[in-house]
Amino acid sequence: MGVNTAGKQGNRAAELAYEAMASAYDDFTAEHDYEAWLGALLPQLELAGLRGERLLDVACGTGKSFIPMLERGWKVTACDISAAMVELARAKVGDAAELSVADMRALPELGEFDLVWCLDDAVNYLLDVDELERALSGMRRSLGSGGLLMFDVNTLRAYRTFFAEEIEFESNGRRLVWKGRAAADTQPGATVEAIFEVGGAPGPPAVHRQRHFPEADVRAALERAGLECLQRFGHGNSVDVHLEQPLDELVHTKAVYICRAAA
Repeated sequence: MGVNTAGKQGNRAAELAYEAMASAYDDFTAEHDYEAWLGALLPQLELAGLRGERLLDVACGTGKSFIPMLERGWKVTACDISAAMVELARAKVGDAAELSVADMRALPELGEFDLVWCLDDAVNYLLDVDELERALSGMRRSLGSGGLLMFDVNTLRAYRTFFAEEIEFESNGRRLVWKGRAAADTQPGATVEAIFEVGGAPGPPAVHRQRHFPEADVRAALERAGLECLQRFGHGNSVDVHLEQPLDELVHTKAVYICRAAA
């Protein structure tokens, strides 16, 4: 998700969760087809005026989100709050992308970009609207002239299903367990938790703590961060890559926002 300023920022939920989860992340998300997802997202960005080839991937994880862009010839800079996730990304791409450890709430100066994105519910690890505003402000400062920002947030459906379920499966000889603790009637603006365990792994399990951001909260944070929302789409799930309008919090699992710096 800057130089790691977690001590100043207070909320270390995402950092601790992904440090603990890093070694199993790619196995747990193996069904996520980023190439297909970008095949749905990029045409919408082009319709919104996307130009250039400079990408900043905020909360890049193990690189699954930006590797398809490298393959398209884009120049990629990427960061994540978890040093372990960044190292896994670096092992995949070497020096093909500029990688650093960074907290999106205090995003450092990384350059100017034609496209900044923050994908796969990283924004939901921000636990209040002030954190959201700070993150969005840093992303806006990273936009070059005419640049676009894209991010997604989980909907109520995501918290009432995936974050309320228990999932267990074997992968590469390890037992992976997701234990959602959210209520089946999770309410707008709620903070929820899930536990992720890797069988036989040392240390405590990963605790994933997220906040649901209703549309009104997101739009208020965008305005205060100096951003204008161009489009808002509903996204089905990790397998269904179609974008739809209007977004329905009880039908879609993600809300996808496309924004630009306000005039």
